[in-house]
Amino acid sequence: MPAPARSARQETGFLGNASDLTLRLISLGFFVVVWAAAALVAQSSMLPAPWTVVQSMVQHIVAGDLPYHVGITLARVAAAFVIAMGIGTAVGLVMGRSRRADMLFDGWLVLGLNVPALVVIILCYIWMGLTDVAAVVAVALNKIPLVAVNVREGARTLDRDLSEVAQIYRFSRTKTLTTVTLPQLYPYIMAAARNGLALIWKIVLVVELLGRSNGVGFQLSIYFQYFDISSILAYTLAFIAVVLLIELAVLRPLEVRLTRWRL
Repeated sequence: MPAPARSARQETGFLGNASDLTLRLISLGFFVVVWAAAALVAQSSMLPAPWTVVQSMVQHIVAGDLPYHVGITLARVAAAFVIAMGIGTAVGLVMGRSRRADMLFDGWLVLGLNVPALVVIILCYIWMGLTDVAAVVAVALNKIPLVAVNVREGARTLDRDLSEVAQIYRFSRTKTLTTVTLPQLYPYIMAAARNGLALIWKIVLVVELLGRSNGVGFQLSIYFQYFDISSILAYTLAFIAVVLLIELAVLRPLEVRLTRWRL
């Protein structure tokens, strides 16, 4: 019996094959060249050259402030991410499997999706004080509706035949959830996780700018007051690099592992 075909991503890895990697590097190199050329033409501190930003980044790393504030921001991102994914997945699963629950909470989801993130942040700070708890809750509340919508759509497409097989073999609810339901939802959960990570870290920076005394967002507000563009870009690029590393080293391999059964 022939072995099942492997996906292109599994054959070449999550970074792609050599030609894909080459194209990505060429594109990135072109961006750096355009940036450097624009900085040379402008000759202004408002548009520092790439090497100036890298030098500033190294200085902040050596001084220790960049790792410290990036670490604090990542901790807030992680806390909000876990809360949003846990609650959003549970809500979405219930709404996708129960029409009555869907009708009952659909309005809540629409409301949550349309309330501006800034409003939620301000209200959490007013009601809960300028604390880390308020910051994490504000970020999680902004993300939960998005997770719930993704998982709800996945729950609506669950294979009823597999559920009936689980009933015939008298699977417990826990076993049915872990071996039948969740494997079918993994693509939707991973999509929500990847989109959520991109959204959460952006909202965390706004939360820190408005009401915290540390973190990348707070540092950006300080450097904004001094018009220190080099430091602003250094912190921005460093944090983006960390988030991309998480995406490439954690989320993509996890997605491949969880969806391997579909091959």
